[in-house]
This record gives sequence, structure tokens and C-alpha cells, in this order.
Amino acid sequence: MKKTSLIIHQNYVENVIKKLHETGLMEIIEISKDKPENFENLEQAPMHSDVDICANYKLRVSRLIDILKKIIPKKGGIKGFLNPQLPKVKTVETRSIDEIFSYTEGILNEIERTILNQENTLNKYKEKLEQIKIDIEQVEYLKDFDFDLSDINESKHVIIKAGLVSDLPALQTEINNLEKAHLLFKQFGSGKKQEWAAVLAGHISEKEKIDKISREKITEFNLGHLSGLPKNALDLLKKEKQNINKEKKKIILNLRVFADEQFHDLLALREEIQLEQVRKEVSKNFGKTDSTYVIKGWVLEKNEESLKTALTSVTNNHIIYDFETPSVNPDNPPVYLETPNWAKTFRTFLDLFATPRYNEIDPVIFMGIFFVLFFGIMLGDAGYGIVLLILSLFGYYKIGKVSETIKNWSFMGIWLALVTTVVGFLTHSIFGDLIPRFFLDNPDKLLYSFTLFGVKLPVESLKSPIIILSVALSFGLIHLNVGIILGVYQSYKNKEYKSLITKHFSWFPIQIGGGLLIGAFLLKMWTLGTIEMYISAILFITGIILRLIDAGPLALFDITGYIGDWLSYARLLALGLGTTGMALAFNIVAQIVPKMIPVVGIIFIPIILIFAHIANLGLQTLGAGVHSLRLQYVEFFNRFYSGGGKKFEPFSIKRKYTKLKEYE
Repeated sequence: MKKTSLIIHQNYVENVIKKLHETGLMEIIEISKDKPENFENLEQAPMHSDVDICANYKLRVSRLIDILKKIIPKKGGIKGFLNPQLPKVKTVETRSIDEIFSYTEGILNEIERTILNQENTLNKYKEKLEQIKIDIEQVEYLKDFDFDLSDINESKHVIIKAGLVSDLPALQTEINNLEKAHLLFKQFGSGKKQEWAAVLAGHISEKEKIDKISREKITEFNLGHLSGLPKNALDLLKKEKQNINKEKKKIILNLRVFADEQFHDLLALREEIQLEQVRKEVSKNFGKTDSTYVIKGWVLEKNEESLKTALTSVTNNHIIYDFETPSVNPDNPPVYLETPNWAKTFRTFLDLFATPRYNEIDPVIFMGIFFVLFFGIMLGDAGYGIVLLILSLFGYYKIGKVSETIKNWSFMGIWLALVTTVVGFLTHSIFGDLIPRFFLDNPDKLLYSFTLFGVKLPVESLKSPIIILSVALSFGLIHLNVGIILGVYQSYKNKEYKSLITKHFSWFPIQIGGGLLIGAFLLKMWTLGTIEMYISAILFITGIILRLIDAGPLALFDITGYIGDWLSYARLLALGLGTTGMALAFNIVAQIVPKMIPVVGIIFIPIILIFAHIANLGLQTLGAGVHSLRLQYVEFFNRFYSGGGKKFEPFSIKRKYTKLKEYE
């Protein structure tokens, strides 16, 4: 990475911005946040006046897009899932900002007023339909009453209330205490859902008492805006609803015509406006003198000459370059991360933890390899692996056409599924013991057996957990030591030789010497001769001394912590046993159901198996993913990785709905 300063004559700054945007070679930084002493003779460049125009046009176009997006019919259900709609890409020509503004204004003048007016009408219809819905619900309760709805109000002599009552006896008691009031009612529902529609009429002299009773006992209807008998008003409301829905459909059809003709063009237009807005906004990061602009940023060392060539051609050589090698502190340069396609999804996992610092090892490839391996061991069922493989292939080849993210995740899923399937075959777990239990009528019978590198396979995890534990701890030891080796390499690369020896390399003599001594005297796995015993002790003590030099007395806790980290890999066994055990339990339950429910019980076997194994697959997949990540974040990264960097984000064009026309 090189820190770059550009001094450009003001006549060529627009050309430079455009070229930087097109080439995507340079990350531009705000010059005022650079070294303060470099800003003393400069003033911050103003934002271009066209930014506000771009923002206004983008807002107006976005509003039309949002309206039409709601109108476009969407494929739902399985059909939409199996055949996702791909975004259309429009070929556009290179245009000046004035040409884009002129074109935008023409488009908006043609369709904006019409679309907004029709949306406004739709909103009014929506509000009207909501009110009609409420009116219909309330009038339905009163349709058998014989009075004019316009009477629900108060006049010079009479006050009338209508509504729902949940406690009719209490209301009747209150009304009976009034001299000039009468109650009509009709029952709806029964039991706990029993309620009454009530019409209360009284002389105006009883107004205060009737208002009080109504507030306490009646849920009032608001129907004063209607007139006529309730059943006649109900017919009119339903007819009005039908008419509004017809008009609403006409407007929606009109808008769909606009959507068919303009929607994708509007998306492309908005993208063009956004790109111009970004170009105009970037000048706020520049420094300015009377006749020049100063631009600072970052460029990859390999692109230094390409940047010079590109900018020299558009400035007629009216530009001065300065490239300097940055220091980690205080420059804190961004990090350029090259990720293979197969590891792109693991980059997301790494970002959840931290981005590598400048000059720090990027662990994404190692993380990806071990994540896939550990996930496969923890899920460890060939049946579940095959299901995941089918889903991942579908996501990769079908849905991946629409979403690059889903395509990347599906690609990772393929590898997870393959390792899970292999581990499942090696441990004789295919939906637990489903095949031998239901098809061979002998859950203990092996479907296959073979010898590989002198090891008799398959090894059933429930019957031979110690073997699986040994494998898990072996992988854990490999994983931890890969982390230590990366730490050694990183210290060497950064010329931190003391840290290389005391912080990282010290673990090798500790492991070798301590492992030999523990294996001989505690585990009785081998015997050591006198020379071997002294060599082991010297290695162990040497490692301890190096650790003490690095961390002081706390180094002793580092050693116990390392053992704890290593034993943490026993979770590979635990989750693998959990997957197989749960699958086995579900199979047993499905098998005994017909005995518990004679005749019809056999129907429940496939239902139980399908839903139980789907649930187990979901839970165990989640657990395998979380715990595999945990082994990366806590045990592995603890050996060498700290993170805290920022990604290199060049000033570049990002297109989704447009592509430039290529000229021959």
C-alpha cells in the first residue's frame, strides 16, 4: 500500500475525478483528517453545486420506483422461489451530467404527475375502503332495527345512541332508573362471546345520564354520517365498496402499464444519478488553493504506475504525484484483502470478528478450511449431508442467479455438505440408524465395512466415542499449532524477533517436552530412556523460561489456558454424538408408535421421521456452525490474530442496473 498525494490544476479536477471513479485505483481520504500540519496552507474544497440537484432528482425518481414496485405483480410461493426474477441490466451510453439532468427532467415531466396523482387517488380509495369496512361491520349489527341511521345523534328533543353491549342486564338496570328513555337490543353470539347490539333513545332532558351510561356500558358506533334504514344503508355501502374496488383496479392496471414500460428504465436512471452524485460529493474531501486541488488517499503499490498513466493522460501532465510508504502508526493504512471465490463467505465470518490490521496475516483461508472440517465432524451424518448438498446445489444454480450473496453461501454449503456426508459414511450415520432399523430390521447391522490405511471403518461414534475423541483432540492440536506457526511467521515478517521466540516459538518446546513426559509418566503410553527424559525436561523448562520472559508469572496461567483450549475441541465429539443420538432417538420413537397406536399408527411413521429429522437437522446445523466459529474466534485466533484494521475501499463505480455501451 502507498500513501498518495496528488496536486492538480483546477482546470483538470473534473477529469481526474471521473478517471479515478472509472479506474477504481485509489481510496480517497478526507484531507482535513490527515496530518494537521499539511492542511495549514490549504482550505477545504466546497461540495459541488450539482450535488443538491442530483439528490433532488434521485429522491423524485426513487419515489416513482417505490410506487411502481408495489404495483408490479410478484411471483409467490414455490413458483417464485424456483424461478426468481433476475434484475434487468440496461445498456447506457456515456453522458455528461447536463445530459442526464435533461433526460431526467424529460422523463419526470412525462410520467411523474400522472403516477403521483394516481397514487394519491389510490391512497384516498384505501382510506375510503377502510371507513366502509368499519361502517359495514357496525351496520351489520343494526340491520334488523327499524330506524333511520341519521337519527343516531342528538336533536332538539331526542338523543339516540347505538353500539355493542357486553353486559345487558347491567345496562337495563341503568335504563330502568331513567324516566324518559327506552332500550332496543338484539343478541349476537353465545357463551363467553355473547354480546348485544343496542339502540338507546331518550329525551334530551336525560342527556347527561344517557351520556354517562353510554360511556360506561356501550361501545358506541360512529354512524352519524349515514342515513336510511340500516339494511338499505348496508346495501349501499357494499355497492359503494364494489365500485371503489373497480376504480382501484383500473388505476392499478394503468400503473402496471407504466411499470412495464418505465420501471427498469427508472432503476437505471437512478443508478446513473447516484454515480454522478458520488462524483460531485467527493470534492468535499479535497484541499484547495487559488489554482490547484490537493487529493490524498491510498493506492496499491502494484497500481502506482497505472494511476500515473491514467491521470497524466487526462490532465495534460498538469499534475504532481507523491507516493510514500506508510507506517502502521500513525498512518494506519487500509488493508487490501484478496479472497479466493470459494472463501468469500468466510470473509463475512472474519468481518464479524475483526478485519486484519495492516501487515497482519489474513487468516480467512485457514479459517475456511478448518470451519468446513469441524462443521462436518460436528454434524457428521451422511443423510443430513446429502440434504444440505441438494439444498446448496439448488441455491447455487437457481437462486444464485439473482443474488451473489446466496450463491457464495450456497458454495460454502456444498463443501460443508460434502464433508458432513463423508464423516457420516465413516461413522455409519445416515439419518442415524434409519436404514438398518427400518429396512434391514436390525439396527446393529453394518451396511458396509472396509479398511483404510490399516484402520477398520466405519467407526460408530456411539459405540467407540474414545476413538472419535482422539481424532477430535488430534485435529485440535493441529489447529492450535497452525495458529502458532502463523504467529511465528507474522512476527518474522514484522521483524519482531523477541516476540517470535518468547511469545510464539516457546509453545513448541513446551508441547514436545511436556507431551513426552506426560505420555511416559502419567498416561503410561511409552517409556523414555535417560537421555530422552533429560531432553524432554530441558525442552519443557526452556519453553517455560521463554514464556516467563514474555508474560512474567502470568505465563503459568497461559499454559493451563492452552490445555483448556485444547480440551475445548472435545466439543467435536460432543456435538457429533448429539446429532447421532437425537437421530437415533427419533428413529426409535417412530418405530414404537405403531405398537402404541395399533393399525393407524403406521401412518405416523413417515410423518414423525420427516418432521423430527428436519428439526434435528436445523438445530444441529446451527450448533455445528456456532461451535465451529467459536473454535476459530477463541482458540485459533488467540494464537496470532488481533484484527482492528479497515478495508481498502477505492473510489470506484458500482453498477447493478446499468452497463456502459462498448464501442468498437
